[in-house]
Amino acid sequence: MPNLSELLKEIDRKKALIDQARPLPKIIVDKLSEYFTVEWTYTSNAIEGNTLDRAETLAVLKDGATIGGKSLKEHLEAINHKAAITYINEIFTKVEPITQNDIKYLHSLILRGINDRYAGHYRDVDVIIVGAKHIPPLPDKVPALMNDFSLWLVDRQETRDLHPVEFAVLAHYQLVNIHPFIDGNGRTSRLLMNLILMKYGYPIAIIDCEKEPRTIYYHAIRKADDGDNVPFKILVAEYVNKTADIYVGSIPKRG
Repeated sequence: MPNLSELLKEIDRKKALIDQARPLPKIIVDKLSEYFTVEWTYTSNAIEGNTLDRAETLAVLKDGATIGGKSLKEHLEAINHKAAITYINEIFTKVEPITQNDIKYLHSLILRGINDRYAGHYRDVDVIIVGAKHIPPLPDKVPALMNDFSLWLVDRQETRDLHPVEFAVLAHYQLVNIHPFIDGNGRTSRLLMNLILMKYGYPIAIIDCEKEPRTIYYHAIRKADDGDNVPFKILVAEYVNKTADIYVGSIPKRG
């Protein structure tokens, strides 16, 4: 297993290179934005069972295509996730801290047209996480837990006592642990994670959706359930490092 401290130092080194190269040419920024929007949407939805492949996701998002044999819900999941990314791009530079209101709005975008009753609203029923020992809190506990979580988010943003990658991972974990929504918790948690990374100027983490890496991702979350969050931090840091490599590789050569 890689050393977390060394991995974070490597990410910080690459971030410094990226920062020095800013502003990147618009054509590069636009290409990277399109690539990451499609990749992030495809993988995050696929982790949750959406069967649109990468090319189909691109066609839906870029051309408004309708893919034969795919459900309306799967199309909406792609469209909605892109809308959530657009919202993140609009708010990540704001001075005000991220709070539960931002989380609820992100969730409202994720479930828009799919389950409007619960879009942006905390659940009022019990839920079960398939394949996990963790039992989410009862619905009547969710509002208080989310208030506490929101205060924690604000406090961490004000004190800056955590490395941004670690902060983003812990925020992802705590949100998915509370499981405040009837559906869309995983996607919303990954959106929150990347919103935090972007707010601090770090590359995003795009979790691979293929069977083996998806299993490793869920296993890391289960390890955190048992009190060991280091594997989850390392996993996400590796994905941030991978994205950083793409940015560094896109920096125009001088001379």
